[in-house]
Amino acid sequence: MYVYGTKDVERLLGVRVSAVRSLIRAGHITPRKGSRGRLQFSFQDLIILRTATTLSGANVPTRRVNRCLRQLRDALPDNLPLSGLSIVAIGDQVAVREGPRHWDTESGQYLLALDVTVEGGEVQVISRAAEDGAAHFEQGHDLEDGDAVAAIAAYEKCLATNAGHLDARVNCGRLLHLAGRLGEAERIYREAQSPNAMLLFNLAALLEDLDRESEAMEAYRTALEIDPGLADAHFNLARLHERAGNTRESFRHLLAYKRASD
Repeated sequence: MYVYGTKDVERLLGVRVSAVRSLIRAGHITPRKGSRGRLQFSFQDLIILRTATTLSGANVPTRRVNRCLRQLRDALPDNLPLSGLSIVAIGDQVAVREGPRHWDTESGQYLLALDVTVEGGEVQVISRAAEDGAAHFEQGHDLEDGDAVAAIAAYEKCLATNAGHLDARVNCGRLLHLAGRLGEAERIYREAQSPNAMLLFNLAALLEDLDRESEAMEAYRTALEIDPGLADAHFNLARLHERAGNTRESFRHLLAYKRASD
């Protein structure tokens, strides 16, 4: 059924109008004209649009994208279900999944990587690596109290599949620090893809234990730039400034600590 308008395409997929027009000219999608000449798109059109965007983002060559989209269009069923069908982009290959199985649009090989899915009427992209990372994180969290070594290993597996999993990075670094594996803990913190107040706080505490107090102070200050209400960072900075003989700065951070703790 042709039930999606141009605004629906933009809302669901974030695809630019110019990209939509390009795919129409290439014959990959065939919207019909509704009242007042407005374009209407089918589920199949949404699948093609989302897949084209995913392939382009994966740097698949344009010629290969066009060939795969033509084959995909022919492969899609006329009555597309709301779930159970996925398009998979792996390098420069494309696969379609029906249920638990995958078949390559060119070779028929079973594949698994990044799924473009239709669920509840919306097209989504699901990273299998991210799903695996979440499972490893839960395992690590459950193991922390009973087996810290196994918990660290689980967190490291999580990060190997999803390097941006912040909670796994923070927890893994903390456990490594507690285990005395300071160099490994610092590496875990330093490899974070984006700044985070708690991660920087933990890094600062680690740097203190490494007797690198000036670096620790800088990390505490950066943490406070992200989260000015991080009371313990103010307290630790007050202590370090007092040790360095900076009474005024120490007093300022003590006042900030009291305000943040109230």
